[in-house]
Amino acid sequence: MKHSDNIIQLKGIGEKTAKLFYKLGIYTTEDLLNHYPRGYQAFKAPVKIAEGLGEELVTLELFLPASFKWKKVRNLVIGTGVGSDGRDNVSMTFFNTPYLKNKLTADSSYLFRGKIKAAQGRYHMEQPQIFTWKEYDERMGRLQPCYSLTAGLTDRTVAKAVTQALSAFEEEEYLPEDIRQEYGLIGRAEAIWQIHFPKDWDSLIEARKRLVFDEFFLFLLAVRKMKEYNEEFTTDYPMLETAWTGRLLESIPYRLTGAQLRVWKELEADLVSGTCMNRLVQGDVGSGKTILAFLCLLLTVSNGYQGALMAPTELLASQHFEQLCRMTEKYGLPFKPVLLTGSVGAASKRKIYQKIEEGEVNVIIGTHALIQEKLTYQKLALVITDEQHRFGVKQREILSEKGGRAHVLVMSATPIPRTLAIILYGDMHLSVVDELPANRLSVKNCVVGVSYREKAYEFIIKQVHMGKQVYVICPMVEAGEEGAEGLENVVDYSEKLRSRLPADIHVEMLHGKMKPGDKKRVMEAFGAGDIHVLVSTTVIEVGINVPNATVMMIENAERFGLAQLHQLRGRIGRGKDQSYCIFMSGSDKEESMERLQILNKSNDGFYIAQEDLKLRGPGDLFGIRQSGAMEFRIADIYQDAELLKKISMTVDRLLFEGRLETEKYGALKRYLNENARNYIDFRAI
Repeated sequence: MKHSDNIIQLKGIGEKTAKLFYKLGIYTTEDLLNHYPRGYQAFKAPVKIAEGLGEELVTLELFLPASFKWKKVRNLVIGTGVGSDGRDNVSMTFFNTPYLKNKLTADSSYLFRGKIKAAQGRYHMEQPQIFTWKEYDERMGRLQPCYSLTAGLTDRTVAKAVTQALSAFEEEEYLPEDIRQEYGLIGRAEAIWQIHFPKDWDSLIEARKRLVFDEFFLFLLAVRKMKEYNEEFTTDYPMLETAWTGRLLESIPYRLTGAQLRVWKELEADLVSGTCMNRLVQGDVGSGKTILAFLCLLLTVSNGYQGALMAPTELLASQHFEQLCRMTEKYGLPFKPVLLTGSVGAASKRKIYQKIEEGEVNVIIGTHALIQEKLTYQKLALVITDEQHRFGVKQREILSEKGGRAHVLVMSATPIPRTLAIILYGDMHLSVVDELPANRLSVKNCVVGVSYREKAYEFIIKQVHMGKQVYVICPMVEAGEEGAEGLENVVDYSEKLRSRLPADIHVEMLHGKMKPGDKKRVMEAFGAGDIHVLVSTTVIEVGINVPNATVMMIENAERFGLAQLHQLRGRIGRGKDQSYCIFMSGSDKEESMERLQILNKSNDGFYIAQEDLKLRGPGDLFGIRQSGAMEFRIADIYQDAELLKKISMTVDRLLFEGRLETEKYGALKRYLNENARNYIDFRAI
């Protein structure tokens, strides 16, 4: 069996199941093996209620003295009941699970797995998993992988497919022995086995260390290669300064900050230098990077060329397009823009392709659709990627190649410490927009436990009745995924809010599994003020701009990385009114609250990133993902910062000494030629 074989060739995977895997971007056995677990569950022996308080997840054997009671509140079916362990009682609540009416019967015992909460001397569990002893025995005493799933796909199905794929072929070892010994690394084949099915926590740590090394090592080799490729290339698209940019700066109703002006001068100098611009502009959320991108596009089109702006999501691409169209009309700019995304129909797409190829449009804004093979540009002189960490080197390289020797501008709001940014973006010049607009009010923050939730709801009601709008962020899309016990999800939370808030408050939900058209409809309605409270996943993390939204409440805040929480918070505080962010922690652990207090103290993303770097350690394997921060499959630039720095020095040494050209490193060179491009494609999950 080959890595490139379609997963439908695995036993037990028919067309229906294969389509579920395809939804997750898993098409081949290689994709499957690289679909690492997002976490693990250790199924321990059941405990008594009082013993489980304060733990993340526990299993209780409970006797039900009476049947559950079920009632319907609007569209939500709620079941409530009580279980006893012989010493204490715990009340339980289930949402939208009417099938349990026949499963949970009085005078019977069951195993319930979830998080125990205590309030006013009473114990409570929400939406615990239910097991028979036979089901639980199969899991007890082992680490069970929990994968990112889609509706209809279970952890068990994925695990069976992975087992087959692992048994079908042997993974090639490409690392020379001296490097493995230097870093204390296990073999690659063993690492892939142990990351999916670890014998114990120590085996998991060793497996993760090897795979983190591989990601960083291959990525940095690719970055250094690009640096050599891009060194002082003469551009195919020479430019001259024009009056258009100066006119726009005089016309807009605000003045650029000192940092914006400094960076704009660096960008302008690059574009008119005669050599290819290759620059990263890093700036905190709300620092005003978009206007700098538009100025670069304006200089490009006023020189008779085309420019492309690639965003990571259709929502952000649409927002950029609409903003550029408004500016074009208001200030009479020479832009002829077009929007190109995956949801554009085939007939419309063909017409857009033709207009781009014939030069009828000079600004192309879109998503990954901009790098489709069928698309040909006439004079693509400038390539801008927004939130570039979501594309990685591969997509940036493909898009820039479509323009020949084009200028490349990368924009990122991810607050990566400068020491790490220099390593990760080693092929680029770095500019930092380190100043926020003077008229912005700092967001007021608070870090609270779940006991504060009712007060938070009262505050939300008050803000909505004052004409403001609210984001509520949940870590999960829907209930039912293994490993999601005790975490809030968008689907159920939306219904809970509708039943809790007054009827005149319009609550809607938004998440990544929705169709693009539905997402666009919801965001347009929220932008227009027709939706008062938007319950969402982190899909709103990047770039969404609704100045009237003044409140954000983040549920299970302890489950997010600080950099991502800061990105989320950046969706508010964008208007003239005071904004508020409520970090709701579902954990009572002291270290969780300590981390969140960093956000409470500061709105400076770079300070937050530095503090996060200090707090995080090798013991934190998968619990907190820094989504938005160079999304590797398993590596984390914050948690694994020291390893990243060491690998960077190793890569520089290998290249300087020319070791890749020696026979000893032949397997590594062969592996790079055959597989490296697969390891530098770090798109959003």
